[in-house]
Amino acid sequence: MIDRRTFTRAVGLGVGATAVSLGAAANASGAAATGAGRPGRPAPVIPTVAPGTHTAFPALRQVRAGVLDIGYAEAGPKHGPVVVCLHGWPYDIHSYVDVAPLLADAGYRVIVPYLRGHGSTTFLSPTAVRNAQQSAVALDVIALLDALGIHRAVLAGFDWGARTAAVVAALWPERVKALVSVGGYLVTDVAAQRNPLPAKAEHTWWYQYYFATDRGRTAMETRQNRHDLARLVWTEASPTWHFDDATFERTAAAFENPDYPAVVVHNYRWRLGLADGERRYDRYEQLLAARPPVTVPTVTLDPALDPFLPSTDGTGYRGFFTGPYEHRVLAGVGHDAPQEAPTAFAQAVVDADRL
Repeated sequence: MIDRRTFTRAVGLGVGATAVSLGAAANASGAAATGAGRPGRPAPVIPTVAPGTHTAFPALRQVRAGVLDIGYAEAGPKHGPVVVCLHGWPYDIHSYVDVAPLLADAGYRVIVPYLRGHGSTTFLSPTAVRNAQQSAVALDVIALLDALGIHRAVLAGFDWGARTAAVVAALWPERVKALVSVGGYLVTDVAAQRNPLPAKAEHTWWYQYYFATDRGRTAMETRQNRHDLARLVWTEASPTWHFDDATFERTAAAFENPDYPAVVVHNYRWRLGLADGERRYDRYEQLLAARPPVTVPTVTLDPALDPFLPSTDGTGYRGFFTGPYEHRVLAGVGHDAPQEAPTAFAQAVVDADRL
């Protein structure tokens, strides 16, 4: 899920890459837009579809990229402009099962990868650290772009995916054409995590503290407990989304990856300063601690019913985005924005691409 510090303040941005240089609307589901206008390139209007219109992707693909063998879905023309859609926790690529065909029909080549520890994405080495610190996950995206021969892409994400996309955009802007980020600037500030939040805010993050215990780790390693915990989070994070059993089970299959418990637990323990990262990522984390701005064109989305957002006006993180920018509020939408509001999300992508 998103970073707990967004309850009180915007937090740092992320990074990750191979040996790459460091470089400095309408039909939006009730979205309210502010910011830069589009310079002469009207965006296509995305047709409205009901959430759940699609239930599956075409056959998945695999590619070796960095330390992983990454499983991903792909849609759209092979030579179209590229959009990479990044999911969060406890979700998977099915968060984009309606978004992907909408963008494909608009002419985009859409790549939707399983994050490390999810679905068919596996580590190449059995001895690799099952690390999920923010820079490691961001490096996976750069490695994926390199493996697929993609120089630049629009990055779009929510939760872990929004953090990861922002990390890449901040530190490798030459690889990012535009950004769509649900919840704004989500990069983790580990030092700030030491400070307590108001009790109500801390209550919302109950699972984060559960994972900090051996009891929580054991629950993640136990299939039924893992399944039930994830479903509870879905219900709490999206209070008006009446998903059915089949929708949840399609995603829950991604939690059967043998690395899933270790990756998830490490992510949350690392954020709280309770687990070490790997030294090879230290320089990236040091850069992130300085909170580098995002200079690429960006649309930020705040779901009005997301319990992890302290407000939806975007003012808490506006200063981190220094390029062309729009902010939108998704009325009646909870945490899993692309799955709950696929038309609004897809529209944000094509609009960001034209900022």
